[in-house]
Amino acid sequence: MKTKIITLESHDDLISVRDKLSWAKTPRILLVWPKYENVTLRVLDLKVLQRHADSLGAQLGLVTRRMNVRRDAESLGIPVFKTTTAAQKEAWGESSPRVQRTPKPPRKGLRAMRETIQTKEANWRTSLLGRVAAFTAGVMAVLVLAGLFVPRAALTLNPEAQAVSIVIPVNANPATASVSLSGEIPAQTMSISVSDEQTASISSRISVPKTKAAGIVQFTNLGSDELIIPAGTVVATNTLVRFVTLNETRLPAGVDEVVEVKVEALEMGEQGNVEAGAISIIEGALGLSARVSNLEAITGGADEEVIGATEEDRAALRDKALSDLRKKVEEQFRASIGAGDLLIVDTVKMKDIKNEEFLPSEGETGTELIFSVEAEFTANYILAEDLKALAASSVTASIPQGFSPSGEMTFSALETPITDATGITRFPLQASQATLRDVDKMQILNLIRGRNARSAAAAVKEALSLQNEPQIIVTPSWWQWMPLIPFNISVEVE
Repeated sequence: MKTKIITLESHDDLISVRDKLSWAKTPRILLVWPKYENVTLRVLDLKVLQRHADSLGAQLGLVTRRMNVRRDAESLGIPVFKTTTAAQKEAWGESSPRVQRTPKPPRKGLRAMRETIQTKEANWRTSLLGRVAAFTAGVMAVLVLAGLFVPRAALTLNPEAQAVSIVIPVNANPATASVSLSGEIPAQTMSISVSDEQTASISSRISVPKTKAAGIVQFTNLGSDELIIPAGTVVATNTLVRFVTLNETRLPAGVDEVVEVKVEALEMGEQGNVEAGAISIIEGALGLSARVSNLEAITGGADEEVIGATEEDRAALRDKALSDLRKKVEEQFRASIGAGDLLIVDTVKMKDIKNEEFLPSEGETGTELIFSVEAEFTANYILAEDLKALAASSVTASIPQGFSPSGEMTFSALETPITDATGITRFPLQASQATLRDVDKMQILNLIRGRNARSAAAAVKEALSLQNEPQIIVTPSWWQWMPLIPFNISVEVE
């Protein structure tokens, strides 16, 4: 018998399969389940497809190895095969004939039975007066419920306030590890390396060496052997003004033999000019075998006046640079710590000068003096959280009974911190805290709920010690009574 084979796909559902059946014009329709794809057709879907096939005058069959589908199909009497070849070779079972149900005729006397068992309404419900009374009671009930849940009230209280202020003697020590109630508090240490350069104009005049002094000295032999006096032999005065021989000379053998040698000062300037007889020292081993003296004064050394930096100019510029550097490093220390941390200013000290230089160097001319310096500074500071912990512990112990803190606690140093020779910084710390008398909100709610707004305010004023009159705002504004339900009343303490 001719069979229409329809291969199902994973996206097929009841509607799409039903449409495919509608195109079949054969007495048999075979639905083939895919091996590796899942087709979601339930038992009810299979029943609908079976009836649709019946309406087309065709018999529905399935090809599948899925046990759940086979079980559902067999329960509906749909023939199931393992392959399409088997479906074409094997006989299909006859489908059970469809039976059309004939509805039973309606029972007679149903209207009379309904009127017999139907209960009549009470007279008060059918009368106009009864209905008005019921409606009025309903409206009153709604109003009562609205009176309970709709009104809201806000009560603002300003209870008695007291300011607690104490002065705490603080001892900040780098050796302290933690905050104590006695006022001991840790001091933190930090260091910063900074550099700076200062420039100053020069108008001073200084003397600078211009020429070297020169002259003749006489060497006297102290022994019997001939001596060689090398060029560059250094001789000096008792004040260590040094001269050097200009050429190599032979000192004849024999005691008290003499020879004259030209010398010039090692350094330029007037300092090389010495009087006769001032030179008496021979540097080196030659000084054991001979003596030296200048029979005439050594002259020719000269200085000249030029514009240059004096020692006073250098010292003034250095002092100014170090002073400005200390201010600069103090600002950097403040920027490095927290906003509330306390810098101990008198502990800002210069630990070490790593490098300092003047340009031009000493003795050189110039109309401008430049000083550059790099130094390391150290300083102590106190953490704001440590100050707050010390202040809070002391203030909390001073709050009167029946009062609670209100707002932020404030604290500040009354005097400039002073650090002694032992490294301990001492100063008085003032801590202040605003407090308000405690208010039992549940007691207030029980006192005012359900009352007239004015009488409620008077009752609160009588029960509590207040700074100002209690403020009550009722919503809606035309409502004059406080809500009965406590959660409709808000109590704010300021």
